[in-house]
Amino acid sequence: MCRLLLVKATRPFGVQEQLEQLAHISQHSKEYQGHGWGCAFLEDGQWKLYKNINPIWEDDLSQFGMTTLLLGHARSAFKDEGITIENNMPFYDDPYVFIFNGELRGVRISEKGRIGGEKIFNFVRRFDKGNMLEGFKKGVEVIQKRTKYIRAMNIILADKVTIYVASVFNEDPDYFTMHYRQDEDQLLICSEAPPGEEGWQNIENQTVRSYP
Repeated sequence: MCRLLLVKATRPFGVQEQLEQLAHISQHSKEYQGHGWGCAFLEDGQWKLYKNINPIWEDDLSQFGMTTLLLGHARSAFKDEGITIENNMPFYDDPYVFIFNGELRGVRISEKGRIGGEKIFNFVRRFDKGNMLEGFKKGVEVIQKRTKYIRAMNIILADKVTIYVASVFNEDPDYFTMHYRQDEDQLLICSEAPPGEEGWQNIENQTVRSYP
């Protein structure tokens, strides 16, 4: 079970500071989040991806500069399997970047992908017929219908303008509830609200929505 972070802002912010928050909640999580990590951020209007097989809290986060859009993912591999850098998120297929946290059992979909998260990414994108939000909702709905049991399915999908979020879980709400904080200048979404920060709200279970 992984930890997710998204930051979108109207003005550039430091990537290091935000990733340090993700590193903190990952290192102190009740689940081990050290099976590698990755991030995607905009630089000069283009997506840049970074992945490392080591835990995020052991990496040099000062190597990153400024951006207006960041996604971060710290991995906890299912059954400690498939621990290779190729399986680290974010996954990217222009124009979308994708991060995922959860566990699905008895999934009856046929899709390409090395791990479950990548298969979900590719499957959801099938339903984009020119309106990604409607396609995203449909894709999540079909996955729910074709899955025997969803322990949790938290998704953040982003292009350069819009953020799409799905949060579905059937147990352990303290762990699987995602949180957000939003004002006119900045949107933050995270698996856990950073310690000591005010203004965070829960993303309700069974939410599928977009943030412009």
